[in-house]
Amino acid sequence: MEEQTRIKICGLTRLEDIDAVNELKPEYVGFVFAKSRRQITKEHAVTLRRYLDPEIQAVGVFVNELPAIVAGYLEEGVIDLAQLHGNESEEYIHSLRFRTGGELIKAFSIKTRENVEKAKKSSADYILLDHGKGGTGESFDWSLIRNMDRPYFLAGGLNAENVEQAILQTHPFAVDISSGVETDGVKDPKKITECIRRIRHV
Repeated sequence: MEEQTRIKICGLTRLEDIDAVNELKPEYVGFVFAKSRRQITKEHAVTLRRYLDPEIQAVGVFVNELPAIVAGYLEEGVIDLAQLHGNESEEYIHSLRFRTGGELIKAFSIKTRENVEKAKKSSADYILLDHGKGGTGESFDWSLIRNMDRPYFLAGGLNAENVEQAILQTHPFAVDISSGVETDGVKDPKKITECIRRIRHV
């Protein structure tokens, strides 16, 4: 039997979002610290984290942030994992590893087979495969990752309508959903519930 696909709901900004995920227990939630309409401050994340079920791991999303700052978030327990969504190099990842024991997710924009090969070589604990810079609500061509031989997070344009097909077609370690569970730009508990129900049903 295949292992259950893990779930990450990204871009939480409100205590209502925390209530919704606490009830449904995805394995991960994401707090966005990079410039985005979902961006929150460190202080806000600390508050949200205080109410988050301790069984759910918090991921911080950063874009080209200083390694010392990312390490601080991990060391202080604001987040459990750091997701690097910019042009962070292997040197950057090694520098961050030197400073902290926290797990790292490196995001890659997938447009060609070359992008996939580059992602496979990353020394991060996990790779995340997305359509573009993240949060675009668009999917990439899943056939590009047919023979992926390392654990990865699948992101980009996932929602309740297509997530089952995505899992059956690509067999990811985890799926990462943000705009697909929103209504008018905010997280929608009904959509989160339906999405998670379908993922766990696969």
